[in-house]
Amino acid sequence: MELLKLEGVDVKIEEKQILHDISLKINKGETHVIMGPNGAGKSTLGHAIMGNPKFEVTAGRILYKGEEINDESPDKRAKAGIYLSFQNPLEVPGVSLSNFVRTAGEQISGERIKFMQFRRKVEETLDILQMGKEYADRDLNVGFSGGEKKKSEIFQLLMLKPTLAILDEADSGLDVDAVRIVSEGVREYKENMDGTLLIITHSTRILQSLKVDVVHIMVNGRIVDTSDASLIEKINAEGFERYLANA
Repeated sequence: MELLKLEGVDVKIEEKQILHDISLKINKGETHVIMGPNGAGKSTLGHAIMGNPKFEVTAGRILYKGEEINDESPDKRAKAGIYLSFQNPLEVPGVSLSNFVRTAGEQISGERIKFMQFRRKVEETLDILQMGKEYADRDLNVGFSGGEKKKSEIFQLLMLKPTLAILDEADSGLDVDAVRIVSEGVREYKENMDGTLLIITHSTRILQSLKVDVVHIMVNGRIVDTSDASLIEKINAEGFERYLANA
């Protein structure tokens, strides 16, 4: 089933055009990867799909489950099952990680979540990510290290179980052990929650333990190549130089 489709999408921030004529299609259950050098526009694509008003779609259409969502607000897109993890997760003083997730889950489902059942799920998910139970009661991302913030994002992913997860630089700044743990969380979502993934990265570390269906290369705001997972090995060997030279 076709889940997400972009048709000739242009995006600008204020008066600066960032993305040009972006077209792609993601079917339910697939894992797609957007790779490219820093500044290529990869994060802009994630924010545009999520509906961040700072990122204005000036041409083209974004369709989700067959319906155009260009004019839908971010909260409506979230309720429809789209999740975006941030490259630089926000700190929210005064709101615990567990309360944030519980409130988000209730808003998405429109139903009250039973406390004890929720708490058990919280503890199980923290165990998967090798996070102590005390994290549930800490203010969201406040005082968290970079690795802890990334784990917090994956914790939210596993708790909310969106239909489409857009992961923006989920392995950025992480050591080897943290990358492994985050990768395990992503694999849990993909394999046991029938998740669909759009992974935005300039690295290949988080991809090593995942079955990738399609890889897109983005340079200067354009998708310049699309292929299967074999393209990851080419990037590992050659980098993005040949794409930059032809841009």
